[in-house]
Amino acid sequence: MATPLTFKDLNITFKKHPVTNDIVVSRDESAIKQAIVNLLLTNKGERLMNPKYGSDIRSYLFEPLDFGTAARVRESINYCIGNFEPRISVVSLQVFPNFSDNGFSVEMTYQIRGTDDPPIAVEFFLARTR
Repeated sequence: MATPLTFKDLNITFKKHPVTNDIVVSRDESAIKQAIVNLLLTNKGERLMNPKYGSDIRSYLFEPLDFGTAARVRESINYCIGNFEPRISVVSLQVFPNFSDNGFSVEMTYQIRGTDDPPIAVEFFLARTR
């Protein structure tokens, strides 16, 4: 029988564990979700010593709100996850312009590699903040 994979990462809240006084740790699915969010919200050139790390999706939020820009956002997310998050494989990714809320609706389904867990579906909304 295969040993289940375990993923750990520091929780970005940096809260202290009440018993051990260590920093709280995110595990497995929550650690991967946190890593995906950090990856997508990091601009290229923002990480020292690794200027290609990150995505350019923030720059697309100031482009025209249309299906062409949605396709570019989709390509950027695919490239980013494909190159910098080896723990998952994207099963499906759809990006739609949301004209009423002035942003992009993203629907992504991914599979954690090396596990028999069912695919995880995530939906989020990208909007400019200024």
